[in-house]
Amino acid sequence: QAQLVESGGGLVQAGGSLRLSCAASGLTFSDYHMGWFRQAPGEEREFVAAISWSGVSTYYADSVKGRFTISRDNAKNTGYLQMNSLKPEDTALYYCARFGSRWSGPTSKWSDYDYWGQGTQVTVSS
Repeated sequence: QAQLVESGGGLVQAGGSLRLSCAASGLTFSDYHMGWFRQAPGEEREFVAAISWSGVSTYYADSVKGRFTISRDNAKNTGYLQMNSLKPEDTALYYCARFGSRWSGPTSKWSDYDYWGQGTQVTVSS
């Protein structure tokens, strides 16, 4: 069964940190780019960060640049999102996803990603 499973979410005070993990199983992970998205209640799904299959190239939304770091460990089929200096506006359900093509991207469009996790909740209190 192909799946991505996120973990590491929780409740944290503003200024705090969390590290999200995304474990892949039953699907090829190391040859594909991956990304993180988030969705707050009543809002559209929003791009957060993406990383190339090799881990060499990373991309961030302006809202998280300098605070969040995306990384991956292909030997463990796992991706990560380190979130520092968290703000209340970072509160959302966070999803990891696998980019749908091996020969282009990654992009910031959620429709370009083919496998998604179930999400992990991040809540930042002020």
